[in-house]
Amino acid sequence: MREVKRAQLGFADLELRQRARVDPVLGQIGEFLDAQGAVLDLVHRDLTRQLKHRRHGRTGMSAEQVLRSFVLMRLKNWNYRELAERIADGYTLRLFTRFDGSPVPRHDAFQRGFVQLQVDTLRRINEGLVKVAVKMGLEQVSKLRLDTTVVETDIRYPRDSGMLWDTVRVLSRLVDRIGRLVPAACKMFPRRSRRARRRMQEIARMRERAQRRRTLARKYRDLIEVSAEVIEKAGAAARKARSAKLPAPLDALQVEALCKQIEHFAELGQCVIEQSERRVFRGETVPADEKLYSIFETHTDMIKRGKVHKPVEFGHKVLLVESRIGLITDYRILDGNPIDSDQLVASVDRHIKRFRKVPEVLAGDRGFHETAGCETVRRRGVKLVAIPQRGGRKTAEQENFEKSRPFKKAQAFRSGIEGRISVLFRGRGMKRCLWSGRQRFELFIAAAVLANNLMVIAARLQKRTKKAPLLRAAA
Repeated sequence: MREVKRAQLGFADLELRQRARVDPVLGQIGEFLDAQGAVLDLVHRDLTRQLKHRRHGRTGMSAEQVLRSFVLMRLKNWNYRELAERIADGYTLRLFTRFDGSPVPRHDAFQRGFVQLQVDTLRRINEGLVKVAVKMGLEQVSKLRLDTTVVETDIRYPRDSGMLWDTVRVLSRLVDRIGRLVPAACKMFPRRSRRARRRMQEIARMRERAQRRRTLARKYRDLIEVSAEVIEKAGAAARKARSAKLPAPLDALQVEALCKQIEHFAELGQCVIEQSERRVFRGETVPADEKLYSIFETHTDMIKRGKVHKPVEFGHKVLLVESRIGLITDYRILDGNPIDSDQLVASVDRHIKRFRKVPEVLAGDRGFHETAGCETVRRRGVKLVAIPQRGGRKTAEQENFEKSRPFKKAQAFRSGIEGRISVLFRGRGMKRCLWSGRQRFELFIAAAVLANNLMVIAARLQKRTKKAPLLRAAA
């Protein structure tokens, strides 16, 4: 009887497999990835990079499963937990991610697999996919449009008082964890989290200018004293914990890791104290490149772009170069807040080196205008540099050029990259990076670009497939 039931279940599963159809776009992406064997080799190399014996140990996710799940996560803008639940619940998604014959792992397994991918690997994959699209005749890369945008890091609005409170509460939490393993090291540690939080809230509630002049320095002095005390006592607790002898080797490793975290956050807290003293007590204006904006995302830059609705943004400026059909042929994560015109010549040089072809049309907004840069690009062989002049009095020649029909058509073409940035923000989640660290930030941007390029290539291939029967019928 059991054998009959198993046979019935087997036939039902076979019937389900025959009826199941993957989403057309996902199916096209899957077929395109199947044809790129070198891509899986790059992913497999990253996954096995830190393994001493690659053939030993428990079997994990394959390179194909990691890559397809990674692409799906950014296509749908899901988090790790939702990705695991959706793949487990959806049979067609299991077909796409190649989990149809194996159990779907937990969400933390996806996270461990994704963070092993290297930024250089994803960049090479992106560049390779664009070159394949050019070879297939989907794109000629003769027209380019470029723009910059800001991708925010996952921090709150940076205030010195908030970062000092972060320092106090994080160090107190780490010392508590050490106290569970080495109680003697933390007996004299002061509990100052509540006091620091109250000072931070009092500073944040100050609205009137007269009140800030009268009490701001006093509140900050108390908050800085509390922070300095906690930093000093946390360092002492870490030194005592390191000198203690623990019988369990695992406990010793855990204590060492906690001590390193205490040293890291204590050093950052000291930087916040110094910049607070310079700004509040000495009246200095701390330069942007010397400021710390978060003790968690220390790589964050402050960026001013002159936007009325958001005058100051915190994250990184990202350069995007897009082709005619919507492929992102080049992207760069810029340090600091450089002007856009500095990226003009470099982006054209990278394009020529990669495709061995000079673009015929290059369009950008007025932020990319620089007389010397535009002349250099023209000498490279670009026929039409459609970038309006930024400021100053225009010559008659420049006015006639900006009123010409080719220039207006190129500027209309340029506006398409604004829509591409909107799609990346809303559809691929690139507005705000929720991953921690600079390396993961770059990985996040590369994943969004990869998902965009695969979607564009799949849509073009699907359109070509639909046109083929009509062309044969017409012939």
